[in-house]
Amino acid sequence: MAGNFRTLDNADVKGKRVLVRVDLNVPMDNGRVTDTTRLERIAPTITEISDKGGKVILLAHFGRPKGRDAKESLKPVAAELAQVIRRHVAFADDCIGEAAEKAVAAMKDGDILCLENTRFHKEEEKNDPAFVAQLAKLGDIWVNDAFSAAHRAHASTEGLGHKLPAYAGRTMQAELDALNKALEAPKKPVIAIIGGAKVSTKIDLLENLVKKVDALVIGGGMANTFLHAQGINVGKSLAEKDLAATALRIMEKAEAANCAIILPVDAVVAYHFEANAPSHAYGLDGIPADGMILDVGPQSIERIHAAIDDAATLVWNGPVGAFELTPFDHGTVVAAKYAAQRTKLGKLVSVAGGGDTVAALNHAGVAQDFTYVSTAGGAFLEWMEGKPLPGVEVLRAR
Repeated sequence: MAGNFRTLDNADVKGKRVLVRVDLNVPMDNGRVTDTTRLERIAPTITEISDKGGKVILLAHFGRPKGRDAKESLKPVAAELAQVIRRHVAFADDCIGEAAEKAVAAMKDGDILCLENTRFHKEEEKNDPAFVAQLAKLGDIWVNDAFSAAHRAHASTEGLGHKLPAYAGRTMQAELDALNKALEAPKKPVIAIIGGAKVSTKIDLLENLVKKVDALVIGGGMANTFLHAQGINVGKSLAEKDLAATALRIMEKAEAANCAIILPVDAVVAYHFEANAPSHAYGLDGIPADGMILDVGPQSIERIHAAIDDAATLVWNGPVGAFELTPFDHGTVVAAKYAAQRTKLGKLVSVAGGGDTVAALNHAGVAQDFTYVSTAGGAFLEWMEGKPLPGVEVLRAR
């Protein structure tokens, strides 16, 4: 996989102006960065290019501004990045035009400059050729290190790849390597744990996965839709009853592809959707008519553990219960800890991704024990759905 992509190993950056597309979309509160994970992830690419004598020119978007908006400026993020990488990061008040050109012209080899939010220009999301040309004027090489924005064909995430020699940064490279290990050329058998509230947001994902994995564990609210489709009474549980036919179709496709579908065999039921609501485990034949399934039951947890035991590779997207409410986080936490333990023993390659999943793994305290945790939401899902990502395709060795 990495062989198909041009990486920094193939780039001569010394003395060159290197436009580096990064993900600086960090959570902020009152002008302060509250979580530096994304900044830490891009640090290796920035410091490597700087150490090799390249001029590092950072391109990124922030939020969804409509035109220039001081609240969406990257200036405080650049200051925080300087703290994380312990180097000076200069800042330019625009990403094109005179302000940007002057700042780039003033750079010495090894310097780091952050340009202002690319989304201050509506042409960024339109991948406008004139805007791409203005960005390209600032650099000799383009490095894409923002996998999380790779599913969008914007000027700074895709357009530049047609104008300048294009390379994957180290974060992008690690992400592509991990995903390759998970789905393109995995150690078999492969299982996927897919959870979350709704089947509707994951139909494409499920249809692609049944062709790729040996077993598919379905949990969370979406499992209720599958149970309902099989004629099981799910009481007042969240379920998309209009998608029963879709659920049955996915099960047929799984059977045809020799993929085992593992659904809950029991459930933890409460009468109120709130933390610490009184709850009880029931077999599927005894779900109370006014009850709500909020987590997988003890026998289902055993089945998930058995599936993890059988697997050499695990792909995980989505919690298996209402993990944001105690004690209904139990199934997700226990399964996550079990997968982490198998990974630490060298028995499992575990790759997880998506916002809720990262939150659940952090909540279980095991994110660092998985083989790879992707912080990309949409891009991770589209990759798992088997869709080509524009910002990745443009990096393929031609």
